[in-house]
Amino acid sequence: MKTGITATANGLHSESVRPFLDVTPVLELKRLTKTFGSLTACDAIDAELYPGEILTLLGENGSGKTTLMNMITGLYRPDSGAIFVNGKREDIRTPNDARRLGVGMIHQHFKLVEPFTAQENIILGLPRQRGQSSSMVRADVRALSERYGLDVELDRRVSDMSVSQKQTVEILKVLYRGANILILDEPTAVLTPQEADRLFDILRRMREGGAAIIMITHKLNEVMALSDRVAILRQGRHVATVRKDQTTPEALTEFMVGQKISLNIERPKTARKPLLTVNNLTVRDADGSLRLSDASFSLESGEILGVAGVAGSGQKQLCEAIAGLTAGSGEILLHGRNIAGQSPRRIYDQGVRLGFIPEDRLGMGLVGSMNVVDNLLLRDYRLQRGPFLRRSGAMKRAADLVDRLSIIPPEPLRPVGRLSGGNLQKVLLGRELMSKPELLVTSYVVRGLDVHSSYVIYDLLNEQKRAGVGALFVGEDLDVLLELCDRIMVLCGGRVSGIVEAKDATREMIGLMMTGVSR
Repeated sequence: MKTGITATANGLHSESVRPFLDVTPVLELKRLTKTFGSLTACDAIDAELYPGEILTLLGENGSGKTTLMNMITGLYRPDSGAIFVNGKREDIRTPNDARRLGVGMIHQHFKLVEPFTAQENIILGLPRQRGQSSSMVRADVRALSERYGLDVELDRRVSDMSVSQKQTVEILKVLYRGANILILDEPTAVLTPQEADRLFDILRRMREGGAAIIMITHKLNEVMALSDRVAILRQGRHVATVRKDQTTPEALTEFMVGQKISLNIERPKTARKPLLTVNNLTVRDADGSLRLSDASFSLESGEILGVAGVAGSGQKQLCEAIAGLTAGSGEILLHGRNIAGQSPRRIYDQGVRLGFIPEDRLGMGLVGSMNVVDNLLLRDYRLQRGPFLRRSGAMKRAADLVDRLSIIPPEPLRPVGRLSGGNLQKVLLGRELMSKPELLVTSYVVRGLDVHSSYVIYDLLNEQKRAGVGALFVGEDLDVLLELCDRIMVLCGGRVSGIVEAKDATREMIGLMMTGVSR
């Protein structure tokens, strides 16, 4: 019988993991190690995955989760250690090797060709076997979809599908390629609660069918709802594997961070006064496509207004229009002054203190080849006089930022492009907060962040709220929106489908508004 580590109030003890785990693991990692220069991303990691189980992988940003999955799927080669598939040691050199061994990964950002149909995407790149007709392929795909309850219109173009439908196509694609080991990276990041529940039903059916699943997520409620076991990484090392039914979210967080962390999100009461009013804001793409239609709302100082909606509902256009990056019609009144259609430089020159955290961290927010210090200077270099930039002040601010937000590795002169996604977000948020904004616009500010880092961000936002800052918080985790925000505005198809008091709302209510079922 295999054993694992189980969390208890008194520490750790050895315990049976699951009754049937005396079978051969479908995937076993032994002393797997990967280094990048002086950084050890994965340090002698051992792990096992069994048929018919869902193993969740938890860890802070920079803990080695992505590197570990990249070694399993053939994107990286380990420096040392071994990978066993069905008891046999395998040398996984390329993604094709991983696919041949039955390993399939469903990425957070889907790898689909939008103009193609679902069936064309599923068979794309696979050689046609002799004597295999199109109708035979279709029958095979149908059989798979019926087996796991995957409802897909095979002749529908991917570009016409919802996010949930695209994800279903991705799952069918890896299953059709023979995968019985599935890795899912943040699978519910852009799903409504109803869509997430449907995905969980699919994953449970796959588990019952004998599939082995690794799920990477930062949402502890999903961990507790779906996992059989949870493997925790900290600073590149495997610190524990715990049974879901013998642990708690607090214990999992303590494993990840190495200390006790409160998982309570505050919603402090503050003094309010008018700050931002948006009237009939409409934004079109360059090709004339309507992306945001007649959006109207208000935001007060000392308030956090959440924005919920499925991906592509106009969140990006809303944030960029307020920040001056996208032109549209309508009014954006800040302290009664209309800033609609004005450039960021013009808004800044008028004395408006506006902080913006874009969804695209590297493409729009930071310069990857520049270090933390120089990225901080991007905010105020124009205020310096003379031909040379003075970096001493920025060096001190960068050191303070790295320490306060626990940026890993703690090297202010490291190019930010070499940081993990979560640490990139910390640099970006820290830079904007240092400008002392009166209005803070954030777009998925905790996307990809681990639990500890996310709660640091929530505390920072509440700190800004107490200081009188008004914050627009575009988020994807409805539980967080309900706990953190004062009100929640829901977007559906580019329109405001409703604004509700967070304390009176539920996940189900918000989910129905996100899909346009109710207002």
